[in-house]
Order: sequence, then structure tokens, then C-alpha cells
Amino acid sequence: MGAIDILFIILSYFLGNISPSTLLARAQGLDIKKEGSGNAGTTNTLRVLGKKAALITLIVDVGKGVAAVLISNAVCGHETAMWCALAVFLGHVWPVLLKFQGGKGVATAAGAIFAINWQLGLIALVIVVASVLITRRMSFGSIVVGVLFPFICWFMQNDFFPIGLVMALIMLFKHRSNMVRLMKGEESKISFGKKKEDNK
Repeated sequence: MGAIDILFIILSYFLGNISPSTLLARAQGLDIKKEGSGNAGTTNTLRVLGKKAALITLIVDVGKGVAAVLISNAVCGHETAMWCALAVFLGHVWPVLLKFQGGKGVATAAGAIFAINWQLGLIALVIVVASVLITRRMSFGSIVVGVLFPFICWFMQNDFFPIGLVMALIMLFKHRSNMVRLMKGEESKISFGKKKEDNK
């Protein structure tokens, strides 16, 4: 791995630091980390700032994962692109520019995984959607895909397995409070079109 590869990995991490929800909240004189659930993700943005801000947040969070992988793959190749997928994810979850207070990484991970292998990304998305529709709990979908993703990755994109495993474990770690609420039966359900729980 050469200097250019390392540069792209570093740039991917800082790309992950971009937090649209934080910037949109600041524009309205708010701190997204102190509003709603305190999470800088799409659903808390929807709750605090509304649909337009939530859509922008989702597009940017997914887009930075896609961009980090596609650009690095075009310049440096597949191996570096996989490391950039991890870097942009880590930049979102633990952004140094935001005092390491980021989101749970679901949207950014999804974008990066789709860019690595769209079939792998599609299967992960189906798992999330099916889990959410059955349970009406967004966090449950993220937890289920976090558990299953490494196994799917092993069979569909074996060279991405070590990085995919790390990403899945981190996502599960970030959802630990959701797991506790699920076990206690206290996790809120989604009311489609009205009120959503925080996930990203």
C-alpha cells in the first residue's frame, strides 16, 4: 500500500466526518446532539428538523459512503476501496472534527457496501426492510443485519469479510442501548408517516 492509498483512506475518514444533520441544526441555532434522542442520524433529524432536512441527511450520509468507495476504487483499486469503506464509516461514527460524537453508521455503511458489491448491499437492505416491517422497530432491523451481515459477506464477498465483520460489530456496539430496550420491551415502534425512532 503506497502513499496515495493511505492518503485516500485518510480523506475517506474526514469525508465521514461531514455531518449534514449537525450543520442543518446549527443553521437553525440548534445542537442536534442536544435535541430529540441526541443522535445525529436521519430519524432524529426528521423528528427535530423535519422531512426536508431528514432527506438531505440521508442522501449525504449514504452518498459519502458511496463516494469514498467509488472514487478510491477508480484511483487506487479495489483493495484500497475496501479500506476506504471502513474509514468513511469510522469517520461517521467517531468523527474527530465533532469530538468523536457521531451517528450509528447505518446509512454510511449501506452506501459503502452498495458501492463495494450492490448485490450484497441489496440483500442487507432487504433484511433490514423485512425486519422493520415485521416488528415496526427500526433498530431491530439494524441489529439483525449487523448479526447476519458477516455470514452473508463471507459467501458473497469473501475479501471484504474482515472489514465487514468490524463494521458489523461496531454497529452492534452502537446499538447496545437499543438491545437493552428491546429485551425489556421498551423500544418504541415506528408509526409510519408520523413518528419514527432513532436509528442512524
